[in-house]
Amino acid sequence: MKRHCRKLCQYLVMLMLALSAVGGQAFAASDSKPYDDRLMRLSEILGAIHYLRELCGANEGQYWRDRMHDLMNAEGSTALRRAKLTRAFNQGYRSYSRTYNTCSPSAQTAITRFLSEGSELSDGMLKAFPN
Repeated sequence: MKRHCRKLCQYLVMLMLALSAVGGQAFAASDSKPYDDRLMRLSEILGAIHYLRELCGANEGQYWRDRMHDLMNAEGSTALRRAKLTRAFNQGYRSYSRTYNTCSPSAQTAITRFLSEGSELSDGMLKAFPN
């Protein structure tokens, strides 16, 4: 599990650097970017991980919320973009807070799947948008 967390965090850092370079270039006139669907899904995953990891006693405090804050700083170029990213994060958090009240094997499985999916999304965006 720690390997998945570390891998996702490494991808997030690289992704934020790459996207901040792309952000001000070709799409400056528009609020949307070609990777927005994936970015919104990643935001939703970060919200779900934030809730589930704390529920399961990871004692990471605000770690995942801080990663979301970093992502918003890199990608939240307008108030509308920031609102969309925030909404996606909160949707992931709320969705799983309604589903899980205790840490169960199912919650642990969800964490593992989200960490994997988040890494894959980040890696895919890095490959598709390397600058």
